[in-house]
Amino acid sequence: MHNCCPSQRQVNGLNRHPWWRDAVIYQVYVRSFLDSTGDGIGDLAGVRAGLPYLKKLGVDGIWLSPFYPSPQHDHGYDVASYCDVDPLFGDLAEFDLLTAAARRFGIRVLLDIVPNHCSDEHHWFRQALAAPPGSRERGRFHFADGRGPDGSEPPNNWHSMFGGPAWTRVTEADGRPGQWYLHMFAPEQPDWNWRTPEVAAEFDQVLRFWLDRGVDGFRIDVAAGLFKHPELPDSPDPEADARTRDSVNPLAWNQAEVHDVWRHWRTVCEEYTARDGRERLLVGEVSVPTARDHALYVRPDELHQAFFFDLLSAPWDADAFRKVIGEAMQDIAGTGSTVTWVLNNHDQVRSVTRYGEPTPEGSGLGAARARAAALLMLALPGAAYIYQGEELGLPEVVDLPDDVLTDPIFRRTGSRARIRDGCRVPLPWSGQASPFGFTSGAEGARPWLPQPDYFAEYATDRALADTRSFWHLYRDGLQLRSQLPQLGDGPLEWLDTPPGVLGFIRGDGLVCAVNFGTTPTAAPVSGTPLLASGPCPTGILPGSTAAWWINDL
Repeated sequence: MHNCCPSQRQVNGLNRHPWWRDAVIYQVYVRSFLDSTGDGIGDLAGVRAGLPYLKKLGVDGIWLSPFYPSPQHDHGYDVASYCDVDPLFGDLAEFDLLTAAARRFGIRVLLDIVPNHCSDEHHWFRQALAAPPGSRERGRFHFADGRGPDGSEPPNNWHSMFGGPAWTRVTEADGRPGQWYLHMFAPEQPDWNWRTPEVAAEFDQVLRFWLDRGVDGFRIDVAAGLFKHPELPDSPDPEADARTRDSVNPLAWNQAEVHDVWRHWRTVCEEYTARDGRERLLVGEVSVPTARDHALYVRPDELHQAFFFDLLSAPWDADAFRKVIGEAMQDIAGTGSTVTWVLNNHDQVRSVTRYGEPTPEGSGLGAARARAAALLMLALPGAAYIYQGEELGLPEVVDLPDDVLTDPIFRRTGSRARIRDGCRVPLPWSGQASPFGFTSGAEGARPWLPQPDYFAEYATDRALADTRSFWHLYRDGLQLRSQLPQLGDGPLEWLDTPPGVLGFIRGDGLVCAVNFGTTPTAAPVSGTPLLASGPCPTGILPGSTAAWWINDL
């Protein structure tokens, strides 16, 4: 059955159907994927070694977390140099080997670019610290005089998303306390001032550097950022970003001028596409209040895609899922783009744990719901992004000891609320004990974050051998998605379903239904499912289960 249908891409043709519209991209958190050197930190050579695994899974591309030179205060999202590789992860020669190998496997490569802020070790920021107030060097960032008679109070009341004030005071060259600089994240991550043309020109060169090396596009960090209100006024709710760990402050995020940047970046990508016919992709991390705001970022001349986080944040409820999916289809797909679905990433509690709360650990409910959500996501129109370990059913590691935590949120606040280390623990590949094949070092090599003993149950070698595993569900879903013309890009039609059940039709008769409840209900199609997230008898849709059918009627 899996081999009976031609590939949708063969049906549509590459020129008529851009690859990114319904691509499935696998997010590689490089430091936690696979370590080739034995230092306990994943690297680019490890990613290259993992390409056969990703090819077998069936993804269309990979998105690499930042691997640029960095002091690693925020695991590479504090970039000291945008056009090189940190020795932790390899070098440019290894990067070139990785991209060449990926191309042989038919896997596209996206880089994570960080244009909202850099590292305080970036040479431009060091120049700014050494330069006087009002200088060209300081104009590349947000430097401002403090308030109060001696300038000892921050220029405004904004708070960092990582906790505490969004301003840090510098010591001037003469040793006296001086101006303050803005950092919407950690103090080691000063925000660029995109109202200074030099900044835009510099990132233009960064894009071209990596496009010239053959990358297929970019995931853009904090894509609703870049511009701040020009007067930097006080916020009516200064702690909103820290409280929500989200881009809420309307004075710091989602300023209208940012759209001009994405229009320019789109022209750069299209310039390269015009040379060789190979489409380059821009996908933004866009956190904005509504799907309508989101849609503005994916207009035909801006970003190709922007992550739709509303599905990730939706509670496990049929009505809630239907609402966010419907709004996305109306507002985002209405621009001519496709929705970019995501259930997990490196900043969020893993879905197995998220959907299981507050039920007792070990109930299996979170895992069943996560499997059902995955099958739902893969049936939706548009593109999908999978975070490494999601395909193994990894739960969040919630009991890491304080002394191993590295998240700057914990370092800044002392609170474990919303910290991100638990979803970043290195992958288990094989064996019964840590490091579970993650590192190739000598016996006793320790991964940069400790892996719990129970990771043995989730190791990839065990997952591949067990046809009932998460891995096989994802692999089978991806295989069918690539073969069936009803899936991927295209329309969606809702079915009338009983309360607690969500159902829709894709194309010519493919039905997807999810039972969000805990008790069985009648299936919307009488036949045997094509694929199901759990045991699914003919004519029955069990609780916490999703299934696909081909309806021949």
